[in-house]
Amino acid sequence: MCGIAAFFNIGEKKSITTILKDMGSLIEHRGPDDEGYAFFSEKQGVWEVEIYGGEKTNKPVFNSEHEYCPKKSLDNGFDDCFDFGFCHRRLSIIDLSSAGHQPMSYKNRYWITYNGEIYNYIELKDKLRELGHNFRSNTDTEVILAAYDQWGIDCQNHFIGMWAFLIFDIKEGKLFGSRDRFGIKPFYYWHSQNEHIAFASEIKAFTKIPGWNPYLNKQRAYDFLVHGFIDHTPETLFKDVFQLSGGDYFLIDINNIGSEILIKKWYNFPFNEDHISLKESANIYLKKLSESVNIHLRSDVPIGSCLSGGLDSSAIVTLISEMNKNNAGQISQHTFSARSSHIKWDEFEYMYEIVKGKKIDAHYVTPDINQLWQDLKMILWHQDEPFRSTSIFAQWCVFQLAKNNKVKVLLDGQGADESIGGYQYFISIYIADKIINWELITVIKMLNILRRKDYGTFFEQLKSIGYFIKINHSKSDKKISDKEEMIFPMWMNKNIMNVHSTFPLSLPNNKNLKNLFTNYCYQQIKHTSLPALLHYEDRNSMAHSIESRVPFLNHHFVEYTINLPPDYKIKNLITKYIMRIALKGILPEKVRCRMDKLGFETPEEYWVCNEEPDQFRTYLKNAIIQSNGIITSDALTLFEDMISGKRKYDGLIWRIIIFGMWMDLFQVKTDNSKNN
Repeated sequence: MCGIAAFFNIGEKKSITTILKDMGSLIEHRGPDDEGYAFFSEKQGVWEVEIYGGEKTNKPVFNSEHEYCPKKSLDNGFDDCFDFGFCHRRLSIIDLSSAGHQPMSYKNRYWITYNGEIYNYIELKDKLRELGHNFRSNTDTEVILAAYDQWGIDCQNHFIGMWAFLIFDIKEGKLFGSRDRFGIKPFYYWHSQNEHIAFASEIKAFTKIPGWNPYLNKQRAYDFLVHGFIDHTPETLFKDVFQLSGGDYFLIDINNIGSEILIKKWYNFPFNEDHISLKESANIYLKKLSESVNIHLRSDVPIGSCLSGGLDSSAIVTLISEMNKNNAGQISQHTFSARSSHIKWDEFEYMYEIVKGKKIDAHYVTPDINQLWQDLKMILWHQDEPFRSTSIFAQWCVFQLAKNNKVKVLLDGQGADESIGGYQYFISIYIADKIINWELITVIKMLNILRRKDYGTFFEQLKSIGYFIKINHSKSDKKISDKEEMIFPMWMNKNIMNVHSTFPLSLPNNKNLKNLFTNYCYQQIKHTSLPALLHYEDRNSMAHSIESRVPFLNHHFVEYTINLPPDYKIKNLITKYIMRIALKGILPEKVRCRMDKLGFETPEEYWVCNEEPDQFRTYLKNAIIQSNGIITSDALTLFEDMISGKRKYDGLIWRIIIFGMWMDLFQVKTDNSKNN
């Protein structure tokens, strides 16, 4: 797990070495263990490479026999006449020796800067050896290079893991960029008006490039403020800064990099409707999850787990505990959890059910409002973009706790809900799907359960069901009226924003999917839910130099789960039904059967409305000023209505506060032109 950066001169030549060193310094937290640079220049049609170390390059690296390990440091002077360069900041997880130094080369032809983990690198190495490849390290990085040499861009289909990498083939002059299937690891690029193009793991690295002048992407700002969406498109909240989406790649001639980068998709979900019985499916579900957890435990440094007390993290911790029983000499498992001083948001009783009686060393932290104010700007700086709730702060505290206990890798339950429809609103989607398909007996049964169960008011549920039917009726091409599509709140200055208003949770037309429920699972994975959660998790973990791993996003497991029938995922309005069946006898019943869902939640509503309304009011007033006219004083009226109880609390107030703070922190400007 690391930080990567790259810079390409297109127009006027700039000092690449200085720029890359400065970019690398801003993402040092992603890789404090090692530092490396590779600079490329074309001379008479031949690409030449020069390699350097830096202040954080270890002495054994300088003394290494590997040709990709530097002998000199950028600090000792250099001839800056290069066309482009790679930077790498290493967090050492696999093969801690100097052989793992990056940028790494293979066969004196391929050069890579890479962030991530390929969990099946051992199996791939054996396969590649049979095909004639030789290896000098025990790294997964070298396996990626050999796989590319063997299979070209098809190598991506052989990997199980998370990654963002750039590979330069000095023989062919081709640059290959790839991001893992679900976008677990970040990959940003900024194309600056034909002067240069830069790539990096985090947007903040671009701020060190001459000419950086951040402007607001108003459409994406609207999406965040109104709907709470980020990372749902290749665009970011910074105008002209883009990201490679999960499952995308590019392969370009380095001499034509000045033209538009043609992004292609290398990964698509394989959808099928072949189903077996629920019992057999549950057995396969457990087998695939166990295999994924097991392969995610490969590491040469200590590993722990996040534990919220919910089904997902509890499943991971319990499965690891079961595996340890069968492996003599295993050290105790470490778990890291966030508690709350407010009983409503405290999940300790469920966490305790998981750890009691097991060889588990449990660690706890209780985030409080005072620490939030102390850490907030640092959290925002690490996140690069505004975040939609204070729950990010609880997650921040958990990774901080792990760092303080010298655990370098954490497994987490992120990504479990999206493929199985685990969120509460999937109940409305499930019923809407049944209505669309005229399964009226099932609908009547579900509505009767809704009346009896505590899923909110019956009227609210009916409204939610009606909403999903209206905007996503698969058997109708009728468009919602323009009046209904106009969602533009009074607290936002429409003239300054000048963007398209949109409906939340509407679906693109996906002809591969025949039911609404699975279509929403797909949307959650690719657009509205998972990309944002992975963004938060990556930045929070890497801010503390910790690698976060997500076993529920092993693609074999995701592909299996998303293709299960909706009736296996929700039964009698019990969400995640097949998961509960699969884990019977493994998870404690108190956890397996719990129906509420928190997951490192903070008492945000209590903080805002009861504990510190004056402080939040002050931050809101500041945000209105910091937004350069985007947020109007009507936001204060909205806030007062929430405080007085006239309006139900939602996260809008927080989004406005953090948006204004973000604009101020990154000095983001607005202009009067429309974002396209």
